[in-house]
Amino acid sequence: MALFALAAFATSAHSAAAEICGNGLWADAMIGSYHVHPKKHFDQFNPGIGAECWVSPQWAVTGGYFRNSLSAPSFYGGGVWSPEFVHWGYVRLAVMGGVISGYDYGKWGFGHDHKVGPVAAPLIMAEYGRIGANIILIPPIPSSDLPFTLGFQLRVRFW
Repeated sequence: MALFALAAFATSAHSAAAEICGNGLWADAMIGSYHVHPKKHFDQFNPGIGAECWVSPQWAVTGGYFRNSLSAPSFYGGGVWSPEFVHWGYVRLAVMGGVISGYDYGKWGFGHDHKVGPVAAPLIMAEYGRIGANIILIPPIPSSDLPFTLGFQLRVRFW
């Protein structure tokens, strides 16, 4: 009986997610980063996992976790906007805006230790069928002494 209930729940959860994410549900695997002109050593291997729920062809909700370049856990959440006029075949441009944790944001941060702050980052997105990749240009965070950083993600589409 419990197995039947679990199967019924999974089926209803899948159909609800497919309805909300009608333009695609992607799993993102954060794999690494490249720091532009770093003044100090940063981790370039940044494993993590996330998701993109495309609610329309131009808008998505995203969130996830990765180990950041300072070897600290980072959680992020926000929205992605990719207007139709910046779609060219398999490639499109987008911008992500939201919040991210794990860095010292100084006066721009919030929370008791100012480790959560705003982020706005342009993306280059490529996809072919059910696979894809994102390149994210993360702006500097001066209070953490972080330079401009390129983040690299691999993507797999569920539907």
